[in-house]
Amino acid sequence: MALASLPCAAQAAKRASATSSASVQQAVKLAATGRCKEAVPVLRRGLPRVTEKDLRYHAAMALTRCAMGMNDDQDAADSLLLLKREFPADPEVLYITAHYFTEMGMRAAQELVAKAPASYQAQRLQAEALESAGKNDEAAAIYSRILTDHPKTPGIHYRLGQILLAEAGPTGSTDKAKVEFQKELEVDPTNAASEFILGELARRAGQWDDAIPHFTRAATLDVGFAEAYLALGMTLNASSKFADAVKPLEHYVALEPGDPAGHYQLAMSYARTGNKAGSTEQLALQAKAASAAQATDTTQGHSVPQ
Repeated sequence: MALASLPCAAQAAKRASATSSASVQQAVKLAATGRCKEAVPVLRRGLPRVTEKDLRYHAAMALTRCAMGMNDDQDAADSLLLLKREFPADPEVLYITAHYFTEMGMRAAQELVAKAPASYQAQRLQAEALESAGKNDEAAAIYSRILTDHPKTPGIHYRLGQILLAEAGPTGSTDKAKVEFQKELEVDPTNAASEFILGELARRAGQWDDAIPHFTRAATLDVGFAEAYLALGMTLNASSKFADAVKPLEHYVALEPGDPAGHYQLAMSYARTGNKAGSTEQLALQAKAASAAQATDTTQGHSVPQ
């Protein structure tokens, strides 16, 4: 009897799926005419049971747009995550994702300023906006006030360091900026970005022995920090520690196979440690990556004929 009931169960499931798809299709039409209050409950219930790819796309998009219009962050985020997972390269998905999170960020910022205008978080938001607008002196003054009242706030010394670097320019002294990045690490020893910048400043000054530990710590703190592996490998090569450079450079080219610089540096390390075959292979990969990058630049710089 149990075996005999299997076809019936399959038919019932098929009918239920068809009914769900029809309901979702109708809800998509309702959403298109602005009847989101009617459409959203149907889309929310029916979308998980829809199997047709095209309908899933349109249903998730309809739910996202309706939820955004209704300020329903939960449904909007859930449907956006579905779209990003199942249609990751779709231009409309990418656009609406950027639009939604920008809008959500603006709403959160307005709410922060309205509900806690005197908080250091609100002050920091104001300072970051001023910094983005190029008003570095005004931003720095706010950052300094935050540190006076909340000296252990993570990220503030880092922001001050960035402003001081910008003011120093390519030829000015970076001593004051270095102090801020060092203070940031006293507040937040896990700040990989501060470690990296201190390493980069030392590397540019030819201070290899100072740069190497900073880059090493940056890569250790953030294993996905690709630039830290490249900078570490470059610095080890520059200080003739070619064997030590191999591992971080191998890690870098695995993370960023399209960057010619990584292949060149690894080719150098291989050549100086006797791995001639590996060096030859990396030089070939460097040429291929450089050619691909040039082709991309050319395509982006000219319109494609219709």
